[in-house]
Amino acid sequence: MSTAYLFPGQGSQHVGMGLELYQNTPEARAVFDQADNQLGFALSTLCFAGPEETLTDTVNQQPALFVTSMAMWQRMQAQGWEMPAYVAGHSLGELSALTAVNALSFADGLNLVRTRGELMKAAGEREPGAMAAILALDIPTVKHICEQASDETGAVQVANDNCPGQVVISGDEAALTRAMAMAEEAKARKVVKLPITIAAHSRLMASAAAAFAQAVDAMPIQAPAVPVIGNVTAQPLTTPEQIRAELKAQLTAGVAWTDSMNYLLGEGVDTFVEVGPGDTLLSFMKRIDRKASRVKLTFGDNL
Repeated sequence: MSTAYLFPGQGSQHVGMGLELYQNTPEARAVFDQADNQLGFALSTLCFAGPEETLTDTVNQQPALFVTSMAMWQRMQAQGWEMPAYVAGHSLGELSALTAVNALSFADGLNLVRTRGELMKAAGEREPGAMAAILALDIPTVKHICEQASDETGAVQVANDNCPGQVVISGDEAALTRAMAMAEEAKARKVVKLPITIAAHSRLMASAAAAFAQAVDAMPIQAPAVPVIGNVTAQPLTTPEQIRAELKAQLTAGVAWTDSMNYLLGEGVDTFVEVGPGDTLLSFMKRIDRKASRVKLTFGDNL
């Protein structure tokens, strides 16, 4: 059996996440307490009790998901879970994956996540954009639609290739609206505008990416204990230089999740464990390869 651990990104959060872990496991409690002390506010209370609109603000949502995943990871280690063959994280989850395999310390990982959220929020306020999910169209079709919908006044691009039949696009609102109409004409099963004003993984994040690159350069990064599959390249990251390049590219490039999971399957990985609230990434895997074993953690909030 060959295993990969997967760390989720934005959209997996819910009010109450991590509460049972905090109440019942000292390892998880230590993670939340350290985060509260480092950030200077009660992130744990936001995770456990909300309010939801504050939790889902990207500046809070990103560290909340990171800390919850790290609390689960610490509990897994205390229970004797072994290091997997590979790890991967979806968007924000890539920083969780890097921290889990010791490429980043927890404190440095949390700082980068908080900075990422702040920069993305500011970029979204400077250059508002939008995102939409498109179901039941393939990637070549969606890419062609994005090219047709983009012009000199605004662009839209593939942000997330999550699994066969589920693609998220991102960009300028006018271009995105044109792309949504074209997708419907192309017989997409469903086209849904997402409740977000930040065009993540698009060129509208360029100002955030430039500032984030400086933060990445200033951060100590070590070789990971096991390879991390990068969102941008869908290839293993094994050196600090590869990790820095990936993190710098990630904010404006798409998440090649289907290709990342197919890489792991090609390497003989047959078991996938989601380390975070919910089971979004396991549901993607079901669409990518139904025969792969999908492990949902079951103590308290997923563990």
